[in-house]
Amino acid sequence: MAVRMPFGLKIAIINRAFRKRMDEKAADMGLTSVQLRVLGSVSRLEDKGVTEIHQNDLERIEHVTHPAMTKIIQKLEAKGFLKCVPATRDRRCKIITSTEKSSGIHNLILGQDEEVLSQLCGNFTEEQKKELIKLTDLILKNIDSD
Repeated sequence: MAVRMPFGLKIAIINRAFRKRMDEKAADMGLTSVQLRVLGSVSRLEDKGVTEIHQNDLERIEHVTHPAMTKIIQKLEAKGFLKCVPATRDRRCKIITSTEKSSGIHNLILGQDEEVLSQLCGNFTEEQKKELIKLTDLILKNIDSD
């Protein structure tokens, strides 16, 4: 008799496999996949015309705690990928911007993400792959509405 694997375990295994492959790509740039994701968020916001990006914006987008995001930003700034300057209104807040080294990096990340997804979905039809993305979008929508 086959044992049914819990859905949460399936998601965890998929996440580990996806993250491992993204980590390998990020390592080529001297980064972790989490750092690369944060850089992607900053780059995407800048591309959309957002002029003031704050740490709490990134915490909300990435679903990361304040202390964890503080460490990520400090490491990315030390590596020359981000620049943090005090906000003019409230000098306790810092405005986070990409440096020339990471400007537009979200486009590179999108390509890497699509490449890894294609590897993991190698035996899917195009329709199955679209359905997977549609269903995961619905799950994310449910999470965001909580």
